[in-house]
Amino acid sequence: MSEEAILDGVAEVARRHLGWEEELTPEMRLVEDLQLDSVRLLTLAVEVENRFRVCLDELDEGAIETVGDLVAVVRRKLGD
Repeated sequence: MSEEAILDGVAEVARRHLGWEEELTPEMRLVEDLQLDSVRLLTLAVEVENRFRVCLDELDEGAIETVGDLVAVVRRKLGD
């Protein structure tokens, strides 16, 4: 799966579950730019796991600061 397709899927999750209306770009920071608190970060993580059928572990979550980081982790988990 391409990075663009994963980014589109993450954007869909953000719209559906977090009410995010703007365009998502890889350089956007989850906490600072998207203003996600711990509950909304957890919601994003769980819904991304459901959408892509992957499992994010604590090591992955610690390395994810931007939308691009999330896309890269999902892509790696998918084996692409």
